[in-house]
Amino acid sequence: MMIKLYCLYAILWLSVTIVWRPVLSAGTKKYSEIEASKYLDNANYALTEWTNRVIHANWNWLTNLTNENAEKKIAINLEFSKFLKSMWVETVKYPWSTYKDPDIKRQFKLMSVLGTDALPEDKLKKLDEIVSAMESLYGRATIPEYGDNNLNRTLSLEPDYTDNAEFWIRGYDVDDFRPRMEHLWNQIKPLYLQIHAYVRRKLWELYGSSVITRRGPIPAHLLGDMWAQSWERLDDFTRPYPTIDDVNPTSAMINQNYTPKKMFKVAEEFFTSLNLSAMPQTFWEKSILEKPNGRDLVCHASAWDFYDSNDFRIKQCTSVNFMDFITAHHEMGHIQYFLQYKDLPFIYRDGANEGFHEAIGDTIALSVSTPKHLHKIGLLPKTSRTYEADINYLYKIGLDKVVFLPFGYLMDLWRWNVFKGLTTEDQYNCDWWKLKYSYQGIEPPVTRTENDFDPGSKYHIVGNVPYIRYFVSYIVQFQFHQALCEKADQFDPKNPTSKPLHECDIYQSKNAGNAFKDMLKLGSSKPWFDAMELLTGQREMDARPLLNYFNPLYEWLKNENKRTGEHLGWETNKKICFKKDETSQP
Repeated sequence: MMIKLYCLYAILWLSVTIVWRPVLSAGTKKYSEIEASKYLDNANYALTEWTNRVIHANWNWLTNLTNENAEKKIAINLEFSKFLKSMWVETVKYPWSTYKDPDIKRQFKLMSVLGTDALPEDKLKKLDEIVSAMESLYGRATIPEYGDNNLNRTLSLEPDYTDNAEFWIRGYDVDDFRPRMEHLWNQIKPLYLQIHAYVRRKLWELYGSSVITRRGPIPAHLLGDMWAQSWERLDDFTRPYPTIDDVNPTSAMINQNYTPKKMFKVAEEFFTSLNLSAMPQTFWEKSILEKPNGRDLVCHASAWDFYDSNDFRIKQCTSVNFMDFITAHHEMGHIQYFLQYKDLPFIYRDGANEGFHEAIGDTIALSVSTPKHLHKIGLLPKTSRTYEADINYLYKIGLDKVVFLPFGYLMDLWRWNVFKGLTTEDQYNCDWWKLKYSYQGIEPPVTRTENDFDPGSKYHIVGNVPYIRYFVSYIVQFQFHQALCEKADQFDPKNPTSKPLHECDIYQSKNAGNAFKDMLKLGSSKPWFDAMELLTGQREMDARPLLNYFNPLYEWLKNENKRTGEHLGWETNKKICFKKDETSQP
């Protein structure tokens, strides 16, 4: 997760106030491009100074959940919003759409979006208070008194926007973004249906027909994850070839005295082997890589850019295990992106789109998780690869990467419907479960009602953080991976079986790293499709590289499910959610 402008806050103790001083006084004068360029220099400087202080405040709050920090954060956030509003008033005076310089036009376009700061002060304060309260509840893992609707009311503020759903996806620069996402899901769906049918049979064999049927949705509590977004914990007893050992170097990490810091040092070495940047010294001095004693904090892993070109941090309550080892690479991917675009104007110091930022570390992790790489760094013994071992390997990754996709999509489908008024407060929970049934093919373990608020169990709902970026990232990371593997001479799209994509490890390939760097250095100075084309030669998001990666597993699942006569899809006559005034008995 990356901490960016959508969650900027500040605190009142700041002794220096950044005052917005426009280059030109208000009036009717038509500003020239030269004057506009000077204005942008001033604007980028002011935003950089403000944001550095704001990020410090947000760090203080999320790493020490005290009422005092929350109150300070909320109060100064209002001051920051006033600054942004005053800046916006000046920005829109410039006729930027008539300018010829494309760079000036793009900076003005990005800077002219005010967002949540357009809310009246009382409503903006209310929004901050509710989000802060929800973050605090989530971080402390405490439950509000039954019947408290504060969690629901945070969303009731959103209809004050003309269309907050459109605001959330504005950075993708395409008018048909949502149809494109549905198209990507339809590309992936056949693979997901095969995994779903196979896992359902394995669960039926274990628990019997009194718990799960061969044609229905899967009860969510059987899947080993609170949100059923990852089924990786099922691997032990559903593995296609159970006699083949799992690829899991956790025990080797423990035996070799890995610490959280060493995990991040190993991650750093992967990036530097590609001719990418090392972490600055401040990263090691100021990051929180283990959960501190004696205070409450939000443990959800996140990467932080403090906008001074030197201070970059990760907050992660790291344990010594393989899952957190991969997370370390993911979070350091954000930091690597920060480092590559740190010298751009403030307004460009962002990912080409939000999904790109999430994809960078995961792209690296696709190489890191290979048995080939784990052997290179001493975490796995040298073994000869077999077809059975490859299927097991792909299956375990599929339980994470492929299984996540419908969840990653429906999270914001639900919120888009809320923002548009299609899902009203009396339908929040039932509409949530309708989407989980339709896209994931799961049902709740017990009957749900509108007295429950199950979406609130997810941090990104609580923190008001858009989620479609993760769906996008799971698509584009395979596009990046395939392109980098081609540049490392480890994949040939014309002969994909000679060097399978899932075996590729780009470690130590400076050719791949330099190509990656060229894209990362663009930040958001170019539209995402230009950045993607620079690395991949494609201008569209496309699930085909993901399908290339998992193709051996897909073919195996088709044959296995056909052999056992599995039904693809799900059907049920059971009602899984009731309104408050309905009986909860089926």
